[in-house]
Parts: sequence; structure tokens; C-alpha cells
Amino acid sequence: MSDTNKQVLMALETYESAVLARDLDAFMCLYDPEVRIFDAWAEWMYEGAAAWRVSIENWFSSLRNESVSVRFDDVKIMGDGGFGSMTAFATYSNVSDDGQVLGSIQNRISWILQVSGGELRVIHEHTSVPVVFEDAKAIFHRESP
Repeated sequence: MSDTNKQVLMALETYESAVLARDLDAFMCLYDPEVRIFDAWAEWMYEGAAAWRVSIENWFSSLRNESVSVRFDDVKIMGDGGFGSMTAFATYSNVSDDGQVLGSIQNRISWILQVSGGELRVIHEHTSVPVVFEDAKAIFHRESP
């Protein structure tokens, strides 16, 4: 396994643990200060880590007694040296205090990463969900492969 693959897998683990702990600083360490985010929710684009931080802070503070568990599946990583990319399917599950899954959604996520500040960081993130053509409704769960 290449060093780039290892670094991207570690970044995915950090993402999962930071979301579960609602650790905004650990989460934001994944992103380059000049990151561009194409998110699937509410905003067309977030330009820069400061704008993205506000969005993530709002998300974390909106969680009351539940936590969010993230799982990445079908991860594909490419890259070498100071540059990499990753695509995956992400499952976000709301979990109650007593460990009960209250609901979940899935989306598609892609990262472009580049060495920044000595670390491989996300310089572009794109999340999306497919939309049904006939009624323009988002599909939040993929069928099992």
C-alpha cells in the first residue's frame, strides 16, 4: 500500500472520529485553508476553510442528544507523492445516547488532496446524491451492489 493510500485512509478515519466526537478542530485539520467545497446540502459552494468551518460548526451544534456515525464504503484512492484523490460512498447515521440508530442517509463523496503544511489535506470536496428524473427527489440510500 502506497504512502498516499495510507494517508488518505488515516484522513477518512480522522473524519469518522471527528464527526462522532463533534471535534471541530480535528475535522478542520483535514482541509486546506483554500479548500473549495461542493456540498450536497443548502449551499452551492463553500470557498475556503473559514466558510466550511461555519457550516460544520452549525451541523455539530444542531445535534442534540444524538451522535453521528460515519462509515465509508467502496473507497477508491489514487495518487502519488504530494497529490491524491479519493471517492467513496458515505453513510451518516444518527445514533441516540443509548446506541440506537435513529436513521441514516448516504451520499457520494470525492476528495482531491494535496500536501499543505506538511500534511496531505483536502483541497476540494464534492458530495452529491442522485436525483430521480421524474420528480426531482433526492435518493439518500443506494441499493446494495
